Amino acid sequence: MLNMDFTQSVSIATGEQDWLQSPMPGVWRKPLAREEAEQGHATSLVRYEAGASFSSHGHPKGEEILVLDGVFSDQTGDYNAGTYFRNPKGFSHAPFSQEGCTILVKLHQFQSDDTAHLAIQTNRAEWRSLNDALKQLVLHQHRDEKVYMLCSSTETMVDLGDAYNGLELYVMEGELSENGQCYGKGCWLRRPPTAHGFPLADYQLSSDARIWVKINHL
Repeated sequence: MLNMDFTQSVSIATGEQDWLQSPMPGVWRKPLAREEAEQGHATSLVRYEAGASFSSHGHPKGEEILVLDGVFSDQTGDYNAGTYFRNPKGFSHAPFSQEGCTILVKLHQFQSDDTAHLAIQTNRAEWRSLNDALKQLVLHQHRDEKVYMLCSSTETMVDLGDAYNGLELYVMEGELSENGQCYGKGCWLRRPPTAHGFPLADYQLSSDARIWVKINHL
């Protein structure tokens, strides 16, 4: 197991990790949290070399994907960087990439009654202005669990105080500061529910930052 104690805080600079070969040729992984080697709960970065593919498969407890670079494809179409997916139980696909891509993947983490099937191209979506410096794009919400992106135009503080039941962040662009500690592009953070000592932190985004946020899911 890797990082499966959700009462603990985890911070990983993924740019400093080595890529590990997956069972499929041309597909590489950087595991961030994993229950078992090839099944169960998992959060990973996955890189497809140009022309790499997976055979058709499903995920009994759902699959969540954020395309970070390149073009990710399956039988439903081709999806550029910034696309966010939710593939629920019962959905099967055979993913591939003609030119190569990198994705953030979360497996087997859906709530049992969450059946949303989504493919959101965030670069084309309509973002909501929270203030003069910050925009938000809500990607999914089910009960208290919420997934969204934040994008800043200048340095600005971010209020994440509603993440009482866990917080997960991925820095897509720019920098995120947590209580003065700086996390750059490619950093993945997971913070536990407040009942397990999750601190009240001050968060700040640099100019032109973009982060993926998931709250209240642990």
